[in-house]
Amino acid sequence: MNHIVECAKFEVFGDKATPFVKVSNGLATACCQIFDNFAFISFTLAPKTTEDLPQELGAFVRKESQMHRLTGAITVNAHNSINGAINAQKTLVVLKKVGAHCLKKVDGLKPLPFEVGAATVFPQNLGLKEGMGPGGITAVVVRAGKQKAVYVVIDGNNMVSGLRESILSALNLVGIDEGEVFTTDTHSVNAVILGNRGYHPIGEVIRHETLIEYIKKAVLAALSDLEPVKVACKSITIPNVKVIGQKQLETLCRLIDKTLQKAKRVIVPLLASSGLLLMLILMIV
Repeated sequence: MNHIVECAKFEVFGDKATPFVKVSNGLATACCQIFDNFAFISFTLAPKTTEDLPQELGAFVRKESQMHRLTGAITVNAHNSINGAINAQKTLVVLKKVGAHCLKKVDGLKPLPFEVGAATVFPQNLGLKEGMGPGGITAVVVRAGKQKAVYVVIDGNNMVSGLRESILSALNLVGIDEGEVFTTDTHSVNAVILGNRGYHPIGEVIRHETLIEYIKKAVLAALSDLEPVKVACKSITIPNVKVIGQKQLETLCRLIDKTLQKAKRVIVPLLASSGLLLMLILMIV
């Protein structure tokens, strides 16, 4: 912990950022902006399902960022569309291609002085049962040069397919040039309703028009809050951290399966014996 605290001390701050860049290849979309010498890049497969993306993607992006002489890169899963099942592992090649293209494109842009504004709204009458977490809706607007880009973060567990596109189109009408929509993937909304999933993704029961109005409110407040800022980023390695890796999870799953199989073998004769004993007792009585 002390190591983390020490590394969190920043001495050098940058005051420039590139414009926001978005690249799509028909299946995957990558959005990227470089702050000082750090890339912030997000991925989505919207309008197809965007759930957990392959972990290899983050390692690939970090390696690509080094090729562009960047200090590091932060990779974010937008988690902003749910529409059936999709094999994320099979999309890895496509995600890598769009990510590499996006980094190359943004690296060719001139860094500019930038401003940031942020605001959060807490929608009335929208709670866990509707899929809205306690964090509400946050909008972070970044103005680099003449471009105004927004990062909209909704505290929910994914959102229905097509809603992301409707939100971005609506924000163009209030002066936003580019942007992306994210959900926090919170599980605070899980297991609060009956149903296959046990929760509602954003937009499944919330009226889209109502949600978009709340988002506009947050974005307009963020626009009015714009001011020049400086940024600092740092990448550190924390040694000797024990985690439950893939091998341990597989072992745990096999253990559960073996336990269930053994329980089935034991419980059937046990129930049969108990039933027979009960019948004998009833006959005697």
